[in-house]
Formats: sequence, C-alpha cells, structure tokens
Amino acid sequence: MRVEDDRTRVMGARIRHFRTRAGLTLAALAEQLGTTASTLSLVENGKRALRAPEMPSFAGALGVDVTDLLSDEPPDARTALELELQRLQSGPQFAALGVPAVRVSRTLPHDALAALVRTLQELDRKAREATATPEEARRANTELRGWMRERDNHLPHIESAATEIVEAVGHEIGALTHREVALMAEHLGFNLLHVDDLPRSTRTITDLEHGRIYLPPSSIPGGHGLRSMALQAMAHRVLGHTAPSSYQEFLRQRLEIACFAGSCLMPERQAVEFLTDAKERRDLAVEDFRDAFGVTHEQAALRMTNLLTTHLGLRVHFLRVGADGEIHKAYENDGLPLPTDVTGAVEGQIVCRKWIARRAGHQENRTTEAHQYTDTAAGTFWSSTQTGSGPHGAFSITFGVGFDDAKWFRGRATRERQVSTCPDESCCSRPPSDLAARWSEAAWPSARMHAQVLAALPSGRFPGVDDTEVFEFLERHAAMD
Repeated sequence: MRVEDDRTRVMGARIRHFRTRAGLTLAALAEQLGTTASTLSLVENGKRALRAPEMPSFAGALGVDVTDLLSDEPPDARTALELELQRLQSGPQFAALGVPAVRVSRTLPHDALAALVRTLQELDRKAREATATPEEARRANTELRGWMRERDNHLPHIESAATEIVEAVGHEIGALTHREVALMAEHLGFNLLHVDDLPRSTRTITDLEHGRIYLPPSSIPGGHGLRSMALQAMAHRVLGHTAPSSYQEFLRQRLEIACFAGSCLMPERQAVEFLTDAKERRDLAVEDFRDAFGVTHEQAALRMTNLLTTHLGLRVHFLRVGADGEIHKAYENDGLPLPTDVTGAVEGQIVCRKWIARRAGHQENRTTEAHQYTDTAAGTFWSSTQTGSGPHGAFSITFGVGFDDAKWFRGRATRERQVSTCPDESCCSRPPSDLAARWSEAAWPSARMHAQVLAALPSGRFPGVDDTEVFEFLERHAAMD
C-alpha cells in the first residue's frame, strides 16, 4: 500500500472520530459542509482524499484545528487496529490466501480484531523474511554477477557517495586511517564503539536510535579489517538501504556495501592515478596496489576489477578459490571460461587443476605472487595468484587478463604455461587410465562430509542473523548509558 493511501485512511478515520465525538451524523455534517453524506462517507472510509482547501471548513465544523486532521496517528487504539487490518487485507500476502476479507465494523469484538491483526502481521512478517531455497539463492547470485558484468563491475553512484564522504574528512593520499574512518562515522551522526560481546551471527550492529556502530575489539589481530567493517555498516545508511525483502535484495545490498567500503579505502581518483602510472611503466601488480592503500590482497584485486575496464580499458578476471579448488567468488569480463552448474552459478564449482588458482598452493615460495599463462578453448589468459589462509582454511586470490593485455603487468615474462581443456573430463577430473586400472576396484575412501551440503539456507530479516541475540545486545548496551 502506498504511503499516500495510508495517510488518506488515517485522516478519514480521524474525521469519523471527531464527528462521532461531536455527536454529528453523516447527514448533519454533510449539510454544514454543503456536500452529501455519500461523499463524506468516502472521505471517512479513506476512499477519497481531502483536498487542502477543504480542510479549514472540515476542521471548523468538527471543532478542531487543521493540524488535528493532518496527524498521522490513529485517533485511538481501536481505530489503529481497524486501519492495520485494512492495510494487511489489501496486501499481496493476504490476496494469495484466497479467502474473503473480514469486513471491519464496530460489531467485531475488540479481542477478535486484535487476534486477527496479530495473525495477519505474523503471516506478513514470515512472507517478508529474506528466505530462499539454495537453488533460488544461486540463481539470484548468478543474476547479480551478470548485472555487474554488464556494468564492468563499476557503480558510479557508489563511487560518488564514497568520494563525497572521503573528501568530507579531508583524506588526500595513502591508506585511510582508523581516525579518518571514525570521522566519517561522526559525519553521518554515528560513534564507533568496540565491544567484545557481539552476537556470533553478526559482524557489526548499528543502533539507529542512539547513533552507534558496534564493532569487534580494536585489538584483534589484523585489525585493519575493522575499517572495512565500519565502512560497510555506514554504507547501509549512506545508500539508503531498508530491510531486504528478498534474498536477491539481500545479496545486492551486501555487494553494494562492499563496493562502498572498497571505494572509500581506495578512492577512485587516487586509485586510478596509481594504476595509470603503473600501466604507463608496464608494471601493474596487485601487491603494489594493495600495499599503497593498506588493504588486503583480495580487496585490492576486487578494486582493480572495479576500475581497470572503465578507466584503463583492460578486461579482467578475479577468483577466490578454496583449498579443494572450489570457487568462493568469481568475476570476469575478459572471457575466461569459468565452470558453471546448470543454473549458471559458479560458486562451489571446481576449477581446473591446470589453473594457477589451484597450482599456486603447491609453490615453494608463497610470499609473493605466482604467475602463469593458461591456454584454454576460449583463448590464452595470464594470471597472477597469491595464496593465504583464514578461519576456513587455505585459499588463493587470482587476478588476470587476456594474453594481449598481459604486457601491462609485472610477471608477464613468466615461462610458466599450462593447457586446460576443461570441461573435457580428460583434462583433469578423470583419473589417468593406468591409475584407474590399478586402483578403481581396490580403493574405498571415506569421504569428508561438507556440512553446508545439508545445512538449510539462513533465514530471517537479515539471513543468518539471530534477531533475539541482536535485540538483547542492544538492550544490554542501551542500559549502560
């Protein structure tokens, strides 16, 4: 229901309330106003909006001020329930039930009205929870990846929002400091507070009532990640996000806040100047970009996907790959043939054993980037990979370009080259015939079960977040004032 419809209904209810309180019938009030009872009935039932020139005469006839008519508050608790029932019964969730609407009248007992409203509110809440089956979630993520590919992973409105807030705190060059991030929060009306009792299901919590953003302790190892957490929390406010109504919207918001944080940590103007200079020297490297802005290798690689196509004309690819070769994140606009399932999703798919994204984990020296050319059916690609480890195990971050654009990057002189014919099973997924002959009947491995195979997709207003824990946390900290 539109906001205007809500206001019309509330005003009509207030007029009926004041008319009844004044002891006037519809006909008596209509006679005073020079209109008809049927027209007045339409106004009271919220089916006809009262025009501004009519308001003084209505207010005078009812013995109230015009401001009394304009209030957004229902006149009493009973009317509030009636209006809420009308709103709920006019929504798509109620229509989908296929049952007739309950006529709102004064003969409907108050307890029955309250119970009916509470029931419909609960149905409405459950329908609005951002839930989805794994297949729906994967399709939503695939659509989002395609949407970003069409835009070369570049969102100008987010760049503009980030530029505005970065300039507001006077940041000019180098890594964004924790102090500057705190100033950004103050600029938006928030204070950053570090606590050690955040619910396990959350990374940050924003208290909109008291203007606080709660973060993990500032002394945790790798505390530079707190800048990104704080910026992502602010991004929801800067970008005008509301509670997601679908899993697709939830994913879009996550992507947007990550883009905002990256755009603040590596501001567009400074980042493009750095990359342009490196390209002119034919010395582009993720590790240099990472170190110049004090971010993680993954953040730097992702930010380069935001900027290199739009500003430097280079088409690129990015992958985050787990220790078993499964894709966690991926993006390409250079034609790299990513493995996909039947829905087009790449997450969870296994990359070819010949790709540097998997082979880098076997390198003796893991402190610097490893480089490789890979010949595929779609062409030859140059890639640079850095390995790392986190709470969920080892992973690799890969950034690369097509063969023709490798000339701009450090590591282009590598002699490492592999040929990948995947998805042809003979490339790397089918065991060599001699090994298969020797062991196929003699091997009986016990598979390691991946818990996510059986796990239900997180549900809730914000998928995976325990609302009770969050509300108890906010209540606890509000009481400390």
